[in-house]
Amino acid sequence: MSSPVKDEQSDAMLEALIAKEILPQSGNWEGTEEFLNRVVQVLLKYIKDQNDRDQKILEFHHPDKMQMLIDLSIPEQPENLLKLVKSCEDVLRLGVRTGHPRFFNQISCGLDLVSMAGEWLTATANTNMFTYEIAPVFILMEKSVMTRMWEAVGWDPEKADGIFAPGGAIANLYAMNAARHQLWPRSKHLGMKDIPTLCCFTSEDESHYSIKSASAVLGIGADHCFNIPTDKNGKMIPEALEAKIIESKKEGLTPFFVCCTAGTTVYGAFDPLERVANICERHKLWFHVDAAWGGGMLLSPEHRYKLAGVERANSVTWNPHKLMGALLQCSACLFRQDGLLFQCNQASADYLFQQDKPYDVSYDTGDKAIQCGRHNDVFKLWLMWKSKGMEGYRQQINKLMDLSAYFTRRIKETEGFELIIENPEFLNICFWYVPSKIRNLEPAEIKARLEKIAPKIKAGMMQRGTTMVGYQPDKQRPNFFRMIISNQAITREDLDFLIKEIVDIGESLE
Repeated sequence: MSSPVKDEQSDAMLEALIAKEILPQSGNWEGTEEFLNRVVQVLLKYIKDQNDRDQKILEFHHPDKMQMLIDLSIPEQPENLLKLVKSCEDVLRLGVRTGHPRFFNQISCGLDLVSMAGEWLTATANTNMFTYEIAPVFILMEKSVMTRMWEAVGWDPEKADGIFAPGGAIANLYAMNAARHQLWPRSKHLGMKDIPTLCCFTSEDESHYSIKSASAVLGIGADHCFNIPTDKNGKMIPEALEAKIIESKKEGLTPFFVCCTAGTTVYGAFDPLERVANICERHKLWFHVDAAWGGGMLLSPEHRYKLAGVERANSVTWNPHKLMGALLQCSACLFRQDGLLFQCNQASADYLFQQDKPYDVSYDTGDKAIQCGRHNDVFKLWLMWKSKGMEGYRQQINKLMDLSAYFTRRIKETEGFELIIENPEFLNICFWYVPSKIRNLEPAEIKARLEKIAPKIKAGMMQRGTTMVGYQPDKQRPNFFRMIISNQAITREDLDFLIKEIVDIGESLE
């Protein structure tokens, strides 16, 4: 870790380089080495502070004030090395420490140091993922990692396929596009003109909005993506799905795609995959499982039963940057049938995908992708997975589930807290805090007041900088907290702290 003396020595060396007008660039090792050493010291200090519970998660400033605290302009002339290092420090200081053990605001949080090291090395390699020619090791690595993922889903790795995509939303787009191509391959060339009016299905409010977005992008239409009602726990109701499929057919539409969610964004619900798979087989529909959040549960023998039936899916979205803890972004769309991705997305750019290369060109992945340039998202995942092994992930996921159960118990036994779902099945715990001064009001008045309570408590957290947890309304429910337990650094003490902080801020509200 850096010390003031070392920092002063490093600054002096940078000043000497500035005097010689040396800039950090690959052709000048003298300037590059000293500059990077100084940046590494900044990063190491940030990591240390981020894991110090006495340090704030953020220094909150409104946008107009924030713009006065940091110079974000692009100058006409080069800035010197010391100013660049100072800019790095300012950016990290004014940002949100999402790896802090008391940051519960998002599904993607935490800072796995091995994954971080992989990301550093990925940036250094700075290669594209479209051909074996320029990314030989990474192409093979991607296949090796996806083999583990296919096996976890329950598919035959010799027959499966997949692609790493820039986020779960794009992964879901890949799945819907492939589903349409399998049924109407001419749509790739002729568009929607000569095919029936399609429609698709996903759960009401609980599924990710990217399913409707994909329907819009592909020309199917957001209004032809039908929302299926869910039960009190946020799970899709299979009977309602089948009724809507039959109704759509009677109205002259052509159903083709059903999306189930394994780990919904708000409640962490797992749709009944087996029952929906039966419906899809009966009506010959593509069955997609959006397991962006819950896919990591497949690595826990004790909890993978929540995804029973996932092996029957035609495609699966799985985001290792969520439950597995890989750094953003790291998302895969997996397919049970090999070859379909290539058929669906192949563009045969002659300047990249020549067929007379001196190696097996089936290893070139670029023609499977919608995009041309594709970031290397696999190295950080591969390195992290090797550091834990399958047993390490089993322990990590089981620990998080144990923490979720502990937090639920504490919420139930602490006065003023009310759970939305009495027994959460995943790592999302949704609840209200009802301050003592309004507990004896009429139910309608309490409901009206609760709409403002969570936002005010959240604002208090941000002003203090001590912790962060998200909130939102849902259907007829006023704003409630959505607690996420996904950071592997979280302890029971951190959860107790959050409860105390909510009570303290909530009771101080006027």
